[in-house]
Amino acid sequence: MSTNIHVHDIEQKLFDAATEFVKERYPQGWGGAGAVFTDAGSLLISVAPEVINDAVHLCMETGAYLEAHKLNERVTHSLCVARDDENAAFKVLTPCGICQERLFYWGEDVKAAVYDPSGQLIFKTLSELQPDHWTRAYRTE
Repeated sequence: MSTNIHVHDIEQKLFDAATEFVKERYPQGWGGAGAVFTDAGSLLISVAPEVINDAVHLCMETGAYLEAHKLNERVTHSLCVARDDENAAFKVLTPCGICQERLFYWGEDVKAAVYDPSGQLIFKTLSELQPDHWTRAYRTE
């Protein structure tokens, strides 16, 4: 199933939903959240769990990825935002390498928000982020 929502609208909708969620969930101090959009039109938001042993820490967007798997929906867009405190601007955080690997499950055309020093909202496909990804060795072209 695919959505009729324009791509730019999806990207802005993800950013707005994630930042509003952070403002509610973390009214003071640091705050961050991950958000994904799926081909079924779901917008899923998650946070990093608070843990006492940093070795078991997970990225903020992991919960949303797991929710998409649970719903059997393909992720099309992924975004992670954080702010230093309630007075700071939000920053988009480019997905770490592990999260990029998690996203590759849904294909190299998944779009991920990337950090931009000017604060512009920019999404790139995984193939743009990792043009030489290891899966290229297994493609039949």
